[in-house]
Amino acid sequence: MAYLTLSNGAIFEGRRIGAPVDRMGELVFSTGMAGYLETLTDPSYYGQIVTQSFPLIGNYGVIPEDFEGTPRLFGYIVRDLCDTPSNFRSAGKLNDFLLAHGIPGLCGVDTREIVRTVREEGVMNAMISDIPPADLSALRAFRVENAVASVTCCEKQVFPAIESKRFRVALMDYGVKRGIVRSLLNRRCEVTVWPAGTKAEQVLSDDPDGIVLSNGPGDPKENESCIAEIRKMLGIKPMMGICLGHQLIALSLGGDTVKLKYGHRGGNQPVKDLTTGRSFITSQNHGYAVVAESLRGIGQEAFVNLNDGSCEGMDYPDLQCFSVQFHPEACAGPRDTGFLFDRLIRMMGGKEHA
Repeated sequence: MAYLTLSNGAIFEGRRIGAPVDRMGELVFSTGMAGYLETLTDPSYYGQIVTQSFPLIGNYGVIPEDFEGTPRLFGYIVRDLCDTPSNFRSAGKLNDFLLAHGIPGLCGVDTREIVRTVREEGVMNAMISDIPPADLSALRAFRVENAVASVTCCEKQVFPAIESKRFRVALMDYGVKRGIVRSLLNRRCEVTVWPAGTKAEQVLSDDPDGIVLSNGPGDPKENESCIAEIRKMLGIKPMMGICLGHQLIALSLGGDTVKLKYGHRGGNQPVKDLTTGRSFITSQNHGYAVVAESLRGIGQEAFVNLNDGSCEGMDYPDLQCFSVQFHPEACAGPRDTGFLFDRLIRMMGGKEHA
């Protein structure tokens, strides 16, 4: 047996899965009914212990083609772990995957109670261990730090366009998901992925047709150097921000961000387009939100979350820039908002994706 100890003192007993190590992290939950592989390999989960609210996990095994990046989460909690996956694409069992990547976890725990606790009290720290800690001071003091620096690529990478090249896009890697790269390649863009610490002058000297700021983990306000470089690029090239990229654009323009009580994570998050009134179901993974009021006179709020009214997107017409809090590439999730990549294509001078 092993235990999940929360910083509020609650203890949940379960069975060990994955790596046999003790680890602390920020406890969050994902409401996705599918897409556990994308969750496990999304770099935005760096520093976090993820609880799956859907009870059965692992039933279609491990499919490397569906990975979104290198696993960065600190722990994994499920109700029932399937040890007999059934899928023609499966290349192995989920528990073997967790073990291979050094990710500790628990199964057989009451995930509904864990989710309810986080929803009522907010995101908190937790620890997976063989024995519950007697002193909670270290657990309560834990913080996710140096998140973007821990997940970004080490050097510039260039991905050739599928079919003939129409545009060149600079993609800033703050913890990018591969689905974003694929979405751009499928629209005949050559994609140059830059490490998060790259200077604006170097990116602009490459003369891209547009710039995309990726998703990523951690508190957006900790990325002061990235914010300073984004400020230098705004208004020079068409720009699109996704998730953390959305937050960093807001901060670079003098806006503010706040930490949400328990965040939005899963493939079933509803948002409303304030221009058309239409609602979309989106894939999300974030714990912070832009304060739209802090950008009054600078940008226009474009999308809102239909559950809690938080900002889900901003438009900056004078700067050839827009950003969204959700993931238009889906992976995993609905494809409702893939048209946002087409918007970037139009801004760069092209036509929509067929």
